[in-house]
Amino acid sequence: QHHLVGGNLHNIMHALTFTPAVPSVFRARVQRRERCVAPRAQRSFVVRADGEEIDPDEVMLDMEERMEKSIDSIRTNFNTVRTGRANAAILDRVEVEYYGAMTPLKTIANATTPDAQTILIQPFDKGAINDIERALMMSDLGLTPGNDGNAIRLNIPPLTAERRKELGKLVSKLGEDGKVAIRNVRRDALKSIGKLEGVGEDEIKSFEDQIEKLTGEYVKQVDVLIKTKEEELSKV
Repeated sequence: QHHLVGGNLHNIMHALTFTPAVPSVFRARVQRRERCVAPRAQRSFVVRADGEEIDPDEVMLDMEERMEKSIDSIRTNFNTVRTGRANAAILDRVEVEYYGAMTPLKTIANATTPDAQTILIQPFDKGAINDIERALMMSDLGLTPGNDGNAIRLNIPPLTAERRKELGKLVSKLGEDGKVAIRNVRRDALKSIGKLEGVGEDEIKSFEDQIEKLTGEYVKQVDVLIKTKEEELSKV
């Protein structure tokens, strides 16, 4: 009986101290909400403005999620900028005119890197091989495709100083495009906050300050990505 009581007590204490695991996706969402919503604005409220319901907290959360997607897009675009080593990701932005429609190359062919200086492209439809060759020649890759009728090989030569400079400009442009996307998200968020009615000026200003702060943080992330890619291009 003493053993039974001790066992029950152990189970009760375990139940009191056990905390169920929270899925990471929900945990991350809560963490983002806590980070982008200031304590003074923690109370959740919905305001009608021009017949539209606006939850300021959701505006902030949506803004951060869209900015995260912009950062992911920039990383993907940077991966398409070739360095001195073979990387099939440089083909991600190449589109082929296939049956009258512009189609991503990666959806109609398999690209592999058999060695550090070669990309091998094998079309799923051999009839599209000439279209793929044409698209590669018209792209900004600066590579000459070798077509043997069954597959296409791209030899990746070492980057010349001139080519590094050209790719550096491309990286800057892609980075600036990313910053524009982030600032467009900021514009949309400020527009939504600006529609609030029946909310004090101090609260409006608080939300606007949070928007500006978050925008600055993401713009800095873009600058870091640009610098990292430029350093990668500068390596021999």
